[in-house]
Amino acid sequence: MGKFQERFVSFFNNRWLVFVAAMWIQSCAGIGYLFGSISPVIKSSLNYNQKQIARLGVAKDLGDSVGFLAGSLCEVLPMWGALLVGALQNFIGYGWVWLIVTGRAPVLPLWAMCILIFVGNNGETYFNTAALVSCVQNFPKSRGPVVGILKGFAGLGGAILTQVYTMIHAPDHANLIFMVAVGPAMVVIALMFIIRPVGGHRQVRPSDSSSFTFIYSVCLLLAAYLMGVMLVEDLVDLNHTVIIIFTVILFVLLFIPIVIPIILSFFLERTDPAEEALLSKPENMEPGKSNQETDEVILSEVEDEKPKDVDLLPASERRKRIAQLQARLFHAAAEGAVRVKRRRGPHRGEDFTLTQALIKADFWLIFFSLLLGSGSGLTVIDNLGQMSQSLGYDNTHIFVSMISIWNFLGRVGGGYFSEIIVR
Repeated sequence: MGKFQERFVSFFNNRWLVFVAAMWIQSCAGIGYLFGSISPVIKSSLNYNQKQIARLGVAKDLGDSVGFLAGSLCEVLPMWGALLVGALQNFIGYGWVWLIVTGRAPVLPLWAMCILIFVGNNGETYFNTAALVSCVQNFPKSRGPVVGILKGFAGLGGAILTQVYTMIHAPDHANLIFMVAVGPAMVVIALMFIIRPVGGHRQVRPSDSSSFTFIYSVCLLLAAYLMGVMLVEDLVDLNHTVIIIFTVILFVLLFIPIVIPIILSFFLERTDPAEEALLSKPENMEPGKSNQETDEVILSEVEDEKPKDVDLLPASERRKRIAQLQARLFHAAAEGAVRVKRRRGPHRGEDFTLTQALIKADFWLIFFSLLLGSGSGLTVIDNLGQMSQSLGYDNTHIFVSMISIWNFLGRVGGGYFSEIIVR
């Protein structure tokens, strides 16, 4: 019983469990992509014209983009606190919109509706921030694939929620707004205590590359499956039982990645604590102690100087090589044979404060790239419902699913290839 409890604690603190839970949360975080399916319902129920719908779309985009509050709260609150705030915003914003559209609450002026859409969609920034920050800290050597996969699942959320709505088979399209209000909030609240940094730099294993390959395979299979299901449902009049089976298979595919932390925690040998101590970061250091500062820099140098193939060696050999490298660096620094680099600020790939980021050219390059490059895609997404209806298509969900799936593949591929190019 004691061994099982130890294994369960290891499972709960496994960085791959955090990553898989973040994937599930991100699957519900792409609610902004469903605006193309929601906007026709709002337009017909409230007698809005296209100009008014466009203003709601702008409010949605602002809510999706204004993430500095989420980032600030993640600095002062635990991750579960930030996720809870996001879930409440999502529920209140879209829940109130659903009450208005269904006639259960009085109709508000357009500016108030814009605020509700902004608040509801701004909850997505809390999901993104908590998931990305936790997983980037847990996978410091694999940031490209991690960010690509997580942002890809955020894009795929529209197709997943559309398939769930198709299974519900509700004749009232306003129920899609209700699902957007309740579904993501329930998922986030269920998983919010799992999303957190767990010292992932001490959990490096030789099998990590195989685990990422498995995750990529699941991603490709999931995208292909959703595309196939979407086309079949559009071309063939299927029985509702078949649609339920399709949705159950979708959830099975979403749950498959959980086998990685299960295998690592319950069926493989745990990493030796002595080896973890060699790469652990010094904590609770008192300022002004030169020997402690030197230790911190030396440990950083171990990470910098460690050959890439060390992580692929067996555990005992890997521990021996790291210990030898650390001993050589301590001895050389003590003898003055080498000069330990003292950094005045973070380098690329390290953590930046907002002030440090604002003076970096990389930050402004990314900022202006997003500012100038994201507008066209958001314009299409916001007006997708009206565009498809103008072409004579009554069911706008298929177009929302298609743009969601291709968005997913682009983001996952971007993370994969960017990591190859950087290395």
